[in-house]
Amino acid sequence: MQIPIRHGRKFIAEEPLSGLPKCAAFFAALLVVLVWAVQLGAQSAAPADIVYARPGQLVDAGGFRLNLYCMGSGSPTVVFDSGWGDWAPAWSKVQPEIAKWTRACSYDRAGTGFSDPGPMPRTSVHIAEELRTALHHAGIGGPYILVGSAFGGDNVRTFADLYMDEVAGLVLDDADPTDVEPKSMREEEHRGHAGIPSDLRDCRNAIAEHKPLPAQDSGPGQPQQTCAQQFFFRGLPEAEWSPELNAKVLEIAQTKVAMYDAYSSEMEQTASDETYLQQHRRSFGSRPIRVLTSGNHGVGHLKSKPPDTPKHLKYEQETTLAQARWLELSSNAKQIFTHNSSEYIQFDEPETLINAVREVYDQARRPVAAHGD
Repeated sequence: MQIPIRHGRKFIAEEPLSGLPKCAAFFAALLVVLVWAVQLGAQSAAPADIVYARPGQLVDAGGFRLNLYCMGSGSPTVVFDSGWGDWAPAWSKVQPEIAKWTRACSYDRAGTGFSDPGPMPRTSVHIAEELRTALHHAGIGGPYILVGSAFGGDNVRTFADLYMDEVAGLVLDDADPTDVEPKSMREEEHRGHAGIPSDLRDCRNAIAEHKPLPAQDSGPGQPQQTCAQQFFFRGLPEAEWSPELNAKVLEIAQTKVAMYDAYSSEMEQTASDETYLQQHRRSFGSRPIRVLTSGNHGVGHLKSKPPDTPKHLKYEQETTLAQARWLELSSNAKQIFTHNSSEYIQFDEPETLINAVREVYDQARRPVAAHGD
């Protein structure tokens, strides 16, 4: 007698399992099927953030390609721009949730992630123009709700200045307020950033020349890490990501020379970006604006938060007050404070950001006579 065993869609006759009673042979065959089913389930249960570990849609942005991740459907479209040293995976916890009720698009700025290098210098004006070109080439017209984190706040406000007619609302995710903060504070931050491009170039040159990557100080009691692990996001690996996404992000950080050039240029252009925004302080009319403030600006992880010295408390207070100045840009603006978050609100309190975007979305869809200028 032969025992049929299922392989894929076919039954293949095989010899009986010698020496086993019929019931034992049955259970052995059942075990094979169960093991196969478990393996198949493990293969299909890919982590939710795996989409960011491979290119999305590579779209022409004016002679080079930007990598877009768009999901969901509806209007207005929510468009995310990440902070300095970050790219699209920064939105992995919030974009899929927002895509449940409208179209949501994140992207890698030129030279970063899976995007091609773009023209230098990497100013916020160039970044905004390239993003709009890519969105239109992808068939994604306005209106847009713009969401910017940290340095991404400069880019989305520049986008709004250039293309206000296509903007439905704005969410600033603990954005950098350097264009509206006191001059002394801004100058101190510029001094603190002055050495970063040089450190980036050291790492970049090591990658280009296939040399060991320079080590960076990770802080007291922390294992030493390479520059590639330290420069991007809030350090790698990121606990909020799957091992697969962490591995791909680190691979890019360890191999993509153009990314170091892009981030060096972005850092070097921050002063001119701030000047542009100071000179183009345009009203949003009644378009909704939500300003998210963590009270821990510049802090990537709460566990590494500096002591509450008078100097640090003054810095956070001045940052909070500076961010509040953006409320003047719209007659429909609100500042929202988080309670247990680093500056990465989208990681630590994602529901706060999601709710803020939803509020802007709902209000942007209400019929109004006019948004005003």
